[in-house]
Amino acid sequence: MNFFVVVDQVIELLRSRGRVSYRALRVQFKLDDQALEALKAEVIEVHQIAVDQAGTMLVWTADGGVLPEPPPHIPEAPQPRPRAEPHAPEAERRQLTVLFCDLVDSTPLASQLDPEELREVVRAYQETCAKVIARFEGHIAQYLGDGLLVYFGYPLAHEDDAQRAVRTGLGMVEAMGQLNARLEPERGVQLAVRLGIHTGLVVVGDVGGGTRHEQLALGETPNLAARLQGIAAPNTVVISAATFQLLGGFFACQPLGTHLLKGVAQPLEVSQVLSESTARSRLDMAGSTGLTPLVGREQEVGLLLERWAQVKDGLGQVVLLSGEAGIGKSRLMQVLAEHVASEPQAWLTPCQCSPYC
Repeated sequence: MNFFVVVDQVIELLRSRGRVSYRALRVQFKLDDQALEALKAEVIEVHQIAVDQAGTMLVWTADGGVLPEPPPHIPEAPQPRPRAEPHAPEAERRQLTVLFCDLVDSTPLASQLDPEELREVVRAYQETCAKVIARFEGHIAQYLGDGLLVYFGYPLAHEDDAQRAVRTGLGMVEAMGQLNARLEPERGVQLAVRLGIHTGLVVVGDVGGGTRHEQLALGETPNLAARLQGIAAPNTVVISAATFQLLGGFFACQPLGTHLLKGVAQPLEVSQVLSESTARSRLDMAGSTGLTPLVGREQEVGLLLERWAQVKDGLGQVVLLSGEAGIGKSRLMQVLAEHVASEPQAWLTPCQCSPYC
């Protein structure tokens, strides 16, 4: 397909959808890296109708950032009706898990490299981090020099935002190792990061003046995340007690005691995240402390055990267990697994989908 035909189609796609990810553009138009960069230059720099967001997508900005609509029918009148001024979205009170990441020894790195080389290294670091953040659906609120301010819980909220933030932190540390394998022979440098994570209440809203506005979270939470980053050792993730309580035992952590952080009146309990634990579900964690009795599911349990009895008689069975989240589907499967475990020659393989793939 002719390149400029692709450009025209992408512009129409942006006009109708408002934002399109680079991954979707690669799939839809079969673009390689060179073609994608040329496309971004046409849309962002030449036509100036979109901007790059977090290195993952194009966002339509023509007509003041508002998606174009067909012109309304205006009846004949002596004077045209004045256009209403757009209103900034109202601020929201949210609980966020905030991750702050900073590059270690960036000042010596700047003195070691030519400014153009430094720019390429920092861009590679930012792109590497952005890929990990996008995988766990975090939101990069700001690029602060060589630091990154990342929100989990805004604009998209998940029930496991604290876990997503910690998995992102561990993933970024791992990704630095892979990036260094490329940068060391090319540039002669090794990069390391420090990460701090804290969970708490914030108010998210429009901040700024003039033509520059950002959606930022205000409150103590982002500041504490930045302070925690400051006490982290290179290539480690440090979390607050508030975040630790939300992890549900899915991670192995090492207590670091209480620290008096600058600007914070009370000492804060902090921990270093070492790795993910072997637990793969909430039931795995609850099983170590004991489960409450299963109530009101006698009919369903009986049906499963009946089907299992038919399997033992040589009649193969397939059971589809479906229902809304939280009604106890996994618990029913655990009851069956416990029953089967007491019998010889039983083979049961539980599987669970990951929300991060």
